[in-house]
Amino acid sequence: MTETFSKSRQRAEIAFGNVQSQFFAKNKAVEELESDVQSQQAKTLRLREGAAFQGTQRPGLSNGRSCCKTHPGRLDPTPGRP
Repeated sequence: MTETFSKSRQRAEIAFGNVQSQFFAKNKAVEELESDVQSQQAKTLRLREGAAFQGTQRPGLSNGRSCCKTHPGRLDPTPGRP
């Protein structure tokens, strides 16, 4: 059975549907943004943990000072090693 609504009821139903659609679209967009932020934070944490692990576990590194001004990211080798 189909129901017949008055014109004002039809307009109200359409308006409600439009508002509801906008609401759900905004919620979906917010959820996607939050998901992206969580992914970025997780990746950053993994990279930081990996960098910390590599800095402490690499053989041939001693005091954590750079070897020279030309190579600021390169660390001094352990004394006594070539």
